[in-house]
Amino acid sequence: MKSYLTGAIALLLSLGAVAQPKNLRAWAQEDILLIKELKSAHVGISIYDPATKKYWLQYQDDKFFVPASNTKIFTLFAGLQLLGDSLPGMRYVENDTALYVQGTGDPSFLHPDFTAQRVLDMLSQTGKNIWLQPAVIKNKRFGPGWGWSDYADYYQPELNEWPMYGNVARIRMKGASYSMTPEFPTELIYERPPAEALADREERENLFTLHIRSDVHAEQTFEVPFITGNISQLARRLQDTIRKPVRIMATTAPLNGTVLKSIPTDTLFQPMMHRSDNFFAEQILMMASSLKYDAIDSRKLIGYLLDSLLSDLPHPPNWVDGSGLSRYNLFTPRDFVTVLDKMYKNHSKERLFPLFPAGGKGTLKNYYQALPNRLYAKTGTLSGVVALSGYLITKSGKTLIFSVLVNNHNANSSATVRRAVEKFLVRTANAG
Repeated sequence: MKSYLTGAIALLLSLGAVAQPKNLRAWAQEDILLIKELKSAHVGISIYDPATKKYWLQYQDDKFFVPASNTKIFTLFAGLQLLGDSLPGMRYVENDTALYVQGTGDPSFLHPDFTAQRVLDMLSQTGKNIWLQPAVIKNKRFGPGWGWSDYADYYQPELNEWPMYGNVARIRMKGASYSMTPEFPTELIYERPPAEALADREERENLFTLHIRSDVHAEQTFEVPFITGNISQLARRLQDTIRKPVRIMATTAPLNGTVLKSIPTDTLFQPMMHRSDNFFAEQILMMASSLKYDAIDSRKLIGYLLDSLLSDLPHPPNWVDGSGLSRYNLFTPRDFVTVLDKMYKNHSKERLFPLFPAGGKGTLKNYYQALPNRLYAKTGTLSGVVALSGYLITKSGKTLIFSVLVNNHNANSSATVRRAVEKFLVRTANAG
């Protein structure tokens, strides 16, 4: 009799028939909805069981929210669907005397995170004349709705067809000495008022300002975006790097040539998700559009995705960028559950889960340490916005898909909201 019951229980577990906690809605009220900092906030919660195709909890999951960096989940979906196994490093055509090249938006070129540099190797080793063909690019240097005053902040580099060094100048300062890669004109100011930034840049030119402190002896590192400029400035940076002439083609047109692959896609997807890298996210959409169309056009690519691969979303979103920096983005929690479910069906857990920050790691390094290897999720934060969507593994081994979006909270710190969501999700995981 005992063995029969054990087998029956195992069968129910395998069929996903474990009953959901009856007090889930009460926990949501207690842990999130009724706490002082969230009483007047806009909150949406969606928890879904992909095995039974049933929702465990739905609270305002059909309402639209600004999702902040949860937008990168949709960008990841686009990359997984359209980029294949390796990034498009550049397009090229060659003959006996010349090598014609065109940018495809690959952010790994000369980026210190990536040692493999196949594009650089090809350009450096060729003995042919190098001609740069300007790409047809519809994107602006910043995304729609981005903060105009954030031009010198590390998290908002400019976007272009051929990024170099991640489109930021990396500055190392120690005492009165400094180094910069790539190098730009720099003004040194000794001492500084406490409120000023240590490294800054003029809004409309690549003139950098460094504030040197005589009382600071430890090495400090800063990343300040530079202005990418026009095709002539791009060619000059490329020429300075490979130390040989780079000529510019007179017309802007697609280059119908071979695509040189650079690095495996997952090596870009993972840091994009783990550290919430806005630049990588935007360039993923740009690379995908460069492969699909004759132009780099993120807006057109998003339209294609919403009309085809994502045409079954329960609530068609207002999706405007790849990173989530824009407050024009509007998604519902159920939209996130739907796209997460699509990825869960199409990719193995062994590949998919490591692309997301796990509890205690990446952007979750201070959270969900009580759920080691049981929570894989993307964070999102803007002023008044806290978001978390991903995969939750219950005590019984069941995988749930969830999205919790909070807008317009008045907490003094977003950490208060994150802890409230954490308490609720840990309860859910340990009860299911």
